[in-house]
Amino acid sequence: MDLIIRPCLEPDVPALTAIYADAVNHGTASFELEPPTEGEMRRRRAALIEGGYPYLVAERGGIVVGYAYAGAYRTRPAYRSTVEDSVYVAQSAQGQGVGRTLLSALIEAAEARDFRLMVAVIGDKASIASIRLHEAAGFRPVGVLDPVGYKHGRWLATVLMQRVLGRGAATPPGAIP
Repeated sequence: MDLIIRPCLEPDVPALTAIYADAVNHGTASFELEPPTEGEMRRRRAALIEGGYPYLVAERGGIVVGYAYAGAYRTRPAYRSTVEDSVYVAQSAQGQGVGRTLLSALIEAAEARDFRLMVAVIGDKASIASIRLHEAAGFRPVGVLDPVGYKHGRWLATVLMQRVLGRGAATPPGAIP
């Protein structure tokens, strides 16, 4: 079945919640220790969309198998052109190109909104699949914070990567080319 990438809709929230809960409970992509409720996921999604950030889902056969969004890297105004990406794929769909397709579409959507830099904060140096996914999408490593978080009974690092979007730093934010 073909993979469909589309904007995230409110009825997708239960699927997002389940995918993210699995990542929180069993993985290191998120440093949250307890999965958020469906209501909290709904609130987070709405805040991103209202803020003008892209939020996408991957659907196969009518079932959401992954999602990706970009959000503020930092809240201070000088960072307004920099976004941080998040990509989550259902365990049953991992290794099938879902993450790659989502990240590619997310980059395109962020560029269309004139964001200039995308930052990846990858949980755990051992997250080789995520690091390779980002490298394949044009991200380059820029640092490691080690040890920065404690989860699943061990200290974890975060790998920092970045990718220039669109015109990058060639012009000021909001400038006409």
